[in-house]
Amino acid sequence: MGWMADENGLDKCAANFVPLTPLSHLNRAARVFADRDALIYGDHRLTYAQYHTRVTKLASALAKAGVVSGDVVATVLPNIPAQSEASFAVPACGAVLNTINTRLDVDTVAYIFDHGGAKVAIVDSQFMPMVMEAISHMDGPAPLVVEVPDAVAGIKPIGEQINYEDFLAKGDADFTWIMPTDEWESLALNYTSGTTGRPKGVVYHHRGAYLMTMGTPISWQLPLFIKYLQIVPLFHCNGWNHTWMMPSLGGTVVCCRDVSAKAIYAAIADHGVTHFGGAPIVLNLIVNAKDPERRSFDHTVEVFTAGAPPAPATLAAVQKLGFNITQVYGLTETYGHVTECIWDAAWGALPADEKASIQARQGVAFPMMEDITVMDPDMTQVTMDGATQGEIMIRGNAVMKGYYKNPQATAKAFAGGYFHSEDLAIQHPNGYIQISDRAKDIIISGGENISSVEVEGALMNHAAVNLCAVVAKPDDKWGEVPCAFIELKDGAIATEAEMIAFARTRIAGFKCPKRVVFQDLPKTSTGKIQKFELRVIAKGL
Repeated sequence: MGWMADENGLDKCAANFVPLTPLSHLNRAARVFADRDALIYGDHRLTYAQYHTRVTKLASALAKAGVVSGDVVATVLPNIPAQSEASFAVPACGAVLNTINTRLDVDTVAYIFDHGGAKVAIVDSQFMPMVMEAISHMDGPAPLVVEVPDAVAGIKPIGEQINYEDFLAKGDADFTWIMPTDEWESLALNYTSGTTGRPKGVVYHHRGAYLMTMGTPISWQLPLFIKYLQIVPLFHCNGWNHTWMMPSLGGTVVCCRDVSAKAIYAAIADHGVTHFGGAPIVLNLIVNAKDPERRSFDHTVEVFTAGAPPAPATLAAVQKLGFNITQVYGLTETYGHVTECIWDAAWGALPADEKASIQARQGVAFPMMEDITVMDPDMTQVTMDGATQGEIMIRGNAVMKGYYKNPQATAKAFAGGYFHSEDLAIQHPNGYIQISDRAKDIIISGGENISSVEVEGALMNHAAVNLCAVVAKPDDKWGEVPCAFIELKDGAIATEAEMIAFARTRIAGFKCPKRVVFQDLPKTSTGKIQKFELRVIAKGL
């Protein structure tokens, strides 16, 4: 099929076939955009030529430290320049990048170091104590730790491990990058928030990331030289792949360590930021900002929002402040966003609340995706009536290779030739997808996935607890937060504060319940807890 009668001499060769990789973007930018600003952080600025040199030296230093092709290099960093540099340098020495969520607990970080087999860990000084404790809990060999202090934020080095700048100095500026010989080679390892038990390691390939960097500018209609505020954590789907995309546009990344209304408005007013992405909690920060945090600016700022369906009221409020919001949807397993709510000009005449409710839809597939739709359990297309519920199913090049060291979970996720998102949705007559519920009772708080099962598991360890169920409670700031319903053992007593404090000793702070209600739990005849009843109670709290 598709071959001409005589294909003699029409073979792939070095001249006409190059494996797709986002590394190519920075190599090109170092030549084409050499003197343009690549990264800004406080008073710290790097041109593309300087950025490329630092990436090269870091890649070289990693190679000299014994990192070889296929090894894993982990980072525990906020969105500071070192995190952007590692995004290119780790694959440039042939290794696989494992960005670790800075909000995780010691036990989970130890597990990720062991499971991923990190050879090196590049760690911000703020997180050094947690990381060193995690290393002490490891079963396997410890990674070499490189410490990154942050002078801009006033975070001083602890000084017990090699300093990042000293490590870079060991590298050679003329190191030859190790480019993939096959675009299916692994580029990144990203651990999910873990819906049940341990997080799963999602593996990205160079091809998928490259196509993300090509599909995003089409969907988001990105021009050259955008100024992008790096709010989406690079430990979430590698910042939705935006850091790998930026050199292709000659864009400037404004780094953002701690996300606040003040930081966002300052970046827009002082650096002319034109674009950023963020969870709905970021939109809430913008809406609720007061003077003097709120600064004036005279251009429209384009925002991609994802992580949880934003409230139509929030969308309506933020639009009035000079921000144009586009809702996108995706998962760790899909490199970030793969659907967007493409706006139809005809909707412009609708009343504001109707417009906002359309904007809150997850929308249609990005151009690098093959098919994204909603199917019923036997994988048949649901009726597109805006009412029939099914599961979002995804096919395309920006779908993970699979779960690391977990072929069973991979096979299950890909059954029938689609990636099963486990997100429940309806589909409108125009094909636009809208999430209706989260499968497996995931709570999405400030863009972070929290497993109700994990929180329940922690609380069940308390001596006074007989039964426990955790559901999402709507929250103005975080979108939703965990709310625990606890049935105590006969004669036992406990307080809300005691339960929250107990949870904190076992799981990360952001996963702990914000409310605890003591009551008998509603159950079915077979003893299954009826969470839908509890959600109604939580809503009314």
